[in-house]
Amino acid sequence: MPNSVAVVTGASQGMGRSTAIRLARDFSSIVLVARDRANLEDTAAEVRKAGAEALVIDLDLADSGAAGTVVEQTLEAFHRIDALVNIAGAVPQIDLFEMTDEQWDAGLALKLHGARRLTVAAWPALMESQGSVVLMSGNSAIFPKAPYAAVGTINAAIAALAKAFSDRGIADGVQVNSVLPGPVMTNRRRSYLEHWAPLHDMTVEEAIEEFPRKAEIGRFGRPEELAELMAFIVSPAARWMTGSTLRMDGGEVKSV
Repeated sequence: MPNSVAVVTGASQGMGRSTAIRLARDFSSIVLVARDRANLEDTAAEVRKAGAEALVIDLDLADSGAAGTVVEQTLEAFHRIDALVNIAGAVPQIDLFEMTDEQWDAGLALKLHGARRLTVAAWPALMESQGSVVLMSGNSAIFPKAPYAAVGTINAAIAALAKAFSDRGIADGVQVNSVLPGPVMTNRRRSYLEHWAPLHDMTVEEAIEEFPRKAEIGRFGRPEELAELMAFIVSPAARWMTGSTLRMDGGEVKSV
């Protein structure tokens, strides 16, 4: 889309990085937001190879003023926002009875409040462009378990927040959806398996084989697969889809 701008958070690695690179085929400019400047520059190089301009904004979306900075710098550089894809936010997988208040608050501050504040800050520009918003949730929103209490709670809140934004968006002309991915093989997932494997007397490679079997899925997802879904959601082809919660999980969720 000529003269079109997509903002992607969490763009330094994993699904955020893959999504930013994929959207570079459809948008003329991609704004990359995360904390790690070096990794963002690597993503920016791939975005430019794909044919789009790239703007790197390295900051922490858990900070209350960060959302305004992202929108200000984006509009200063490109004068519009057509899509906002909220992916940033790693929530620790710690047992329900072991998590501290600080760990709960950190997860809420980045993944939930960071996405909320950025969506609110970008909303006037999205109204002007009649743009699209995606909020990244996760399957744990549907079946929260004790070891993933914070992840499930925050993901459920994000899915509900997306519904609320979409309700407002019907009147304002802004499309809003949320995505619930299942287990995706990212660097963060591999780090988790490096911790999980020895607890179950396995090597990491054995864990990569065993974990999907226990989850009753054929394999882990790939970040590039989620990126294709993101690209479809913010494309003109999906314009009538709003307020939807989309799962891409290899069949992990067995309920209808």
